Amino acid sequence: MAAAGTRVAPRTGVGRRLGRYARLVKFQFVLDFFLALLIVWTAMEPGTRLDGPVLLTLLVFALGKVGVLSAVMTLDDVTGVKDGSDTANYLSEGNTELRPLKRKPLLTGELTVHQAQRFGYLALGWGALWWLVAVLSAPHTPVWGVVVTVLLLVFSVQYSWGLKLSYVGLGELLLLFSATAFVLSPYSLTVGDLPALVLVEALLFGFGQLLISGYSNTQDISGDAAVGRRTVAVMASERGNQVFLGALTALNLLVVLGPYAAGWISGWFVVATVPLMALRLRQYGAFLRDGHALLARSRGVVVFRTTVACVLAYNVAQHWL
Repeated sequence: MAAAGTRVAPRTGVGRRLGRYARLVKFQFVLDFFLALLIVWTAMEPGTRLDGPVLLTLLVFALGKVGVLSAVMTLDDVTGVKDGSDTANYLSEGNTELRPLKRKPLLTGELTVHQAQRFGYLALGWGALWWLVAVLSAPHTPVWGVVVTVLLLVFSVQYSWGLKLSYVGLGELLLLFSATAFVLSPYSLTVGDLPALVLVEALLFGFGQLLISGYSNTQDISGDAAVGRRTVAVMASERGNQVFLGALTALNLLVVLGPYAAGWISGWFVVATVPLMALRLRQYGAFLRDGHALLARSRGVVVFRTTVACVLAYNVAQHWL
């Protein structure tokens, strides 16, 4: 609180404009996606973590990632305003503090569709440029890693823009691939191989984001159905969607338990991920009892961040276990 008799300087025009674009790209969620780079860095052998080419590649990839994620979030909002789905989903009577309207500057009139669309295209171009530099300068360029990087760049923005894959029933698959690839791509360029543990950690990251989206889509059934967005929540019955979310929850746990049973990962990793498994089961159980999709989504964010914390803790400690 300002002291009596003092004046608080108002935000400048530039500051307000930057704030609008930061909210447009959902900067809190962009920061969550950047946790993938921490997973990559801690998954490396300790002796390579401070290697110059490795750090440079991660930095360049991060610069590109800012652009790609900004484009994904921005162009999704552009489509949501154009087809009316965001209006239905955010301006309905069911809107709560769990889904604040300030996240949508296109709906509040703070930005125009033209401004947002131009920004989205520029952001995507920025991301493509820096990822090209990352591939050309990376210490490793395995074919599989380059393919994953190209597919991530091309398809990550196609959720509700371009091919609009979420409108033809492929949105969930695309989200799982994209979130998983945000771990696999930089790891391939800095290390070159793909240990089972890294694949497991990448899939945990992917399921973390997918299960946030799954409950969000459950909240958005009416708005998405009205504009032809074919999410599982729209296409399935209420019971069918509950079964689908339950199946995703089970698969999330099997990503850990399956590789352990096969002898691919250490039992210590299972121990390290017990908190995320407990929270995931609590999230689904509570949703079955109260049907509160937005609250389940909010819990999903907590589960996702807990997942990352468990993975990071294990990666740091594994060389002493």
